[in-house]
Amino acid sequence: MKIVVQRVKNANVEVEGKIVGKIGQGFLVLLGVTHSDTKEQADYLVKKLCKLRVFKDEKGKMNLSLKDVNGKLLIVSQFTLYANCSDGNRPSFIDAAKPEQAEELYEYFCNECKEKYDIEVEKGIFGADMKVSLLNDGPVTIIIEK
Repeated sequence: MKIVVQRVKNANVEVEGKIVGKIGQGFLVLLGVTHSDTKEQADYLVKKLCKLRVFKDEKGKMNLSLKDVNGKLLIVSQFTLYANCSDGNRPSFIDAAKPEQAEELYEYFCNECKEKYDIEVEKGIFGADMKVSLLNDGPVTIIIEK
């Protein structure tokens, strides 16, 4: 499992011309799932994400978490995080999990952020053609894998 975390001032995801998820300050999270991923790996990443201290404190140091700044999450599934570009110019997505497995872990991940850490979660629509907009703050972009 792999997440790309972007600290944002705001972000939204649109499907068929309609905004389906929108946040102010917080994290835009792109989530990729591979075949061997488990709920235990999701638990590890949920904890890392929800406790990640990359918001500025009163001294300007990256020392505060989502909870500290009342931040929110916008979590978007993205199978292309497991693209393999080693041969040729057309990526292979063979390392991405099948949609049924990926959707189950995506939903589990989102629910755990909400239930265990009491963080407001907005989502994209799994498998949809989504348009994601964001104002990256910093920019701060972090990749975490388990």
